[in-house]
Amino acid sequence: MIKKNNYNLLLSDLTKLKGVGKKTAELLKKKKIINILDLLWKLPKKYTDKSISTKIENIKIGEEQTVTITPYKYNFPRIRNLPNRVLCKDETGFLDCVFFNSYEGYIKKILPLGKQITINGKINFFRNKYQITNPKYISEDSNLIKTKHKKYSLTEGISENVYNKIINQIINNLPDLDEWHNQEILKNFNNVSWKEAVNLLHKPENIGKFQSSFYRRLAFDEIFSSFLVQSEIRKKIKKKKKKTKVIDIKLQNRFIQNLNFKLTEDQIKSINEINNDISSNQKMFRLLQGDVGSGKTIVAIIAAYNVINAGFQVAIMAPTEILARQHYSSIKKNFNSSINVEILSGQTNQKSRKKILNNLERNKINLLIGTHAIFQKKINFKNLGLIIIDEQHKFGVNQRKKLSDKGGDDCDILLMSATPIPRTLTMTIYGDMDISLIKQKPKFRKKVITYTKLDSKINEIINFIQKEISNGNQIFWVCPLIDESNKIDHSSAIKKFEYLKKIFPNKVDILHGKTEKLEKELILKKFLDEKIKILVSTTIIEVGIDFPNANVIIIENANKFGLSQLHQLRGRVGRGQKDSTCILMFKSSLSENARKRLNILKKNNDGFKISEEDMKLRGYGDVLGFKQSGLKIFKLADPVHNHDLFSLAEREIKRIERENENIGRFQTLMKLYDRADIINEMV
Repeated sequence: MIKKNNYNLLLSDLTKLKGVGKKTAELLKKKKIINILDLLWKLPKKYTDKSISTKIENIKIGEEQTVTITPYKYNFPRIRNLPNRVLCKDETGFLDCVFFNSYEGYIKKILPLGKQITINGKINFFRNKYQITNPKYISEDSNLIKTKHKKYSLTEGISENVYNKIINQIINNLPDLDEWHNQEILKNFNNVSWKEAVNLLHKPENIGKFQSSFYRRLAFDEIFSSFLVQSEIRKKIKKKKKKTKVIDIKLQNRFIQNLNFKLTEDQIKSINEINNDISSNQKMFRLLQGDVGSGKTIVAIIAAYNVINAGFQVAIMAPTEILARQHYSSIKKNFNSSINVEILSGQTNQKSRKKILNNLERNKINLLIGTHAIFQKKINFKNLGLIIIDEQHKFGVNQRKKLSDKGGDDCDILLMSATPIPRTLTMTIYGDMDISLIKQKPKFRKKVITYTKLDSKINEIINFIQKEISNGNQIFWVCPLIDESNKIDHSSAIKKFEYLKKIFPNKVDILHGKTEKLEKELILKKFLDEKIKILVSTTIIEVGIDFPNANVIIIENANKFGLSQLHQLRGRVGRGQKDSTCILMFKSSLSENARKRLNILKKNNDGFKISEEDMKLRGYGDVLGFKQSGLKIFKLADPVHNHDLFSLAEREIKRIERENENIGRFQTLMKLYDRADIINEMV
């Protein structure tokens, strides 16, 4: 049983609770309820008001009702499978209590003849008589039933009655915890304590009161504990002293002047921020975040150039081999021959691989490009000074923490993401890092004109494609599913491929999640080399390499995608010298919300604004699949509805950092919200 002032037991196994054995604990684990505390964040969805007792003459068929009756006769048939009945009455009428699979002794105990008993259950009408089958609640003390009973989202095998007993057992024995917030923070929540807030959270009459002081206080605790951990990670990383890297600004400026385009103000600002980190004695742990086509790669290349000129090696990790090869080609084109650049991939033969690894250890390679394999233990750098990770938006805090340890204390880390997300989410997901933002698009970047088209007008789209192909252009055709589905009315990539190759023989290929890795690389290379004109694909092309000649993307069932995902897909075109087009296909039966989403995309090319709208419409767990990636870390807080709490938490964290305040009093908070382990694991 939970003892007062003992928060550790809240983190204990569920079997510590009275009435919870191994079987019940396993059933609760199916709902991701692992310890006692987890139960507190599974909130009641609604409640049944059993406080109103109804006379038999007034009861309503089909509804759950509370009735005070007097049993007057038992009917226990001797024929197997027939139910047992208890005939009951009040001063206004008659009602039968019907029991399946209940023993006579048990029934006689709970419904003794001649005594007034209060029962609750669903009212049925059978053979001209009212009846309740297997009543949910039965008691001689009517006060035990005449209350508001909470209804939770239950897992199969656990009754509402059992679950309420378990949750009430915890709430009635909550420990009195020492307050971790100061008075300035508490006044924002009417000074409600953690214990009081949890109690109020589970009261039936408070269901859905998301703007109440008690709910907001608990939501703030979640946000603040997350920010607190990220602040500690930042501090611990910055405590590590490294060799300063001397940046040759003259060489950098000459490099920039030789580019065939002009950098944007955001790119220049990001370069300066990265240079300040690189040249300091504190380890850089920075995210370079930008919209699709905003020019992050050239910023990263300039950072690599500066670090190499300072006498260090650089590693660039890309998510796919073909993207790694594109980085290799781009860098070889921009760097002079004195800088030795190599690529290590699954296609590198054994002889070349051995030579690369040997030269890497002898400091004869300045820059190594590859996929995640370049961080294997057997690959050793002589003097690694910078790691650049491309497209890492699905890394969690723990993964990033391990990544920051790569290359030793003298190695800086730069992560890149082409995933614009709202500021509240940026604070939540990337709060352990410094952030450089690139919002401006380069002037040479072509605008993508977006149209919506009914799928019944596919012939018009085919005619449009024929003209584009005759002009030497290429097309992406995106479908949501690989195979046909009887359950979901989405277009199939395979079916569309079969349809298009009949119209455009030898000009179409297909790419999807089941395509083998080597085959995928070959198909993408064929498309890049313009050997095929149309690439039918699922959403796996959402983040990837540049195809300068692809200037049309068609997205089927566009209303089934989130706005941010559509924006990412649209970003696959408009990377060359030609005007580009995005066609969003949809069915006629569009919901109002779906129309609103598509119109937002048609009118807007700013990924950050689009992601804000996406989060408002879909909820933060669905933006860019963060829920599936395990990045939806809040159970109560919401970046849309609790925007002000995120700002409050950010201000409080900055105050604590500024005043160098000891965070000892927050240890309980971090343990309760499962955050402390991350800090404790850090070196």
